[in-house]
Amino acid sequence: MSLMRSLNRALTATTGLQVRRAPRPGPPRPGPPAEPETAAYRCPSAGDLPAERLLRQPVFIISSVRSGSTLLRMMLGAHSRLHALHELHLGRMEVTCGSKLSAAAMSALGHERGDLEHLLWDRVMHRELLRSGKDFIVEKTPGNAFMFQRVRDCWPDARFVFLLRHPGSIALSWHESDPVKRPYDKAVAEVLPYLTAVEEARGSGADGCTVRYEDITADPEREMRRLCTFLGLDYEPGMLDYGKKDNGRLIRGLGDWRENIRTGTVQQGRELPKDDEIAPELLPMCRTWGYADRLSSRV
Repeated sequence: MSLMRSLNRALTATTGLQVRRAPRPGPPRPGPPAEPETAAYRCPSAGDLPAERLLRQPVFIISSVRSGSTLLRMMLGAHSRLHALHELHLGRMEVTCGSKLSAAAMSALGHERGDLEHLLWDRVMHRELLRSGKDFIVEKTPGNAFMFQRVRDCWPDARFVFLLRHPGSIALSWHESDPVKRPYDKAVAEVLPYLTAVEEARGSGADGCTVRYEDITADPEREMRRLCTFLGLDYEPGMLDYGKKDNGRLIRGLGDWRENIRTGTVQQGRELPKDDEIAPELLPMCRTWGYADRLSSRV
């Protein structure tokens, strides 16, 4: 019997609740992704937080696909106090009530569907943190950029690392990951919503630190020191040799798993695209992210 089936059988027998995975998303399509049905939830106040959440000060990497988030999470996970998981895709997991009575019972406790999902997300991540024996957890699913406000509401004390990469490099890398099914023009259309969502999150005023993939590959020690300062941690040289740490398996589909990331050390970044190699649709974000004066430089 599958774990999900066993869990649902136990939950239904005792509470009437059920846990299910949200429908598996297809590949991103041009334009903003379809908005999921809004789940009502409360944002815990500072006073309520100790009772509402087990997890404290989680760290979320907010980035587009193909931005180097797996490299960053492996480096952070090599720190003795940071547990950096593979992508969790929390937003694709839903909690539903299997009857009107179970819905009424939860509502009487002040728990709407979104509140129950938040409790589940929090428990899953807290469990993994406890198993690791570390102090803080790091989560890096690129789709979190589209649910940034909900993540922020779920964990009001969350900290955010905004990871940028040259938009032209992102689109090219996304194209190269499946060149037959994803021609370059399609890749450009698919990454644009991610870029927009990341920039909106950056402008939200949340507690965050912005880093660039190109800076990480050019001077990893400087960038890890900067991130450690932001997180209130001492820098550890082992973060640069992340392959020497037991940092969790690289699972296909839950982050990068290719040859470069498996070397266990930071590899030199690719040459940045030249001006005439960048799709016109990406130029505004290139300027917004400060790449206008870096277009032809090598990182």
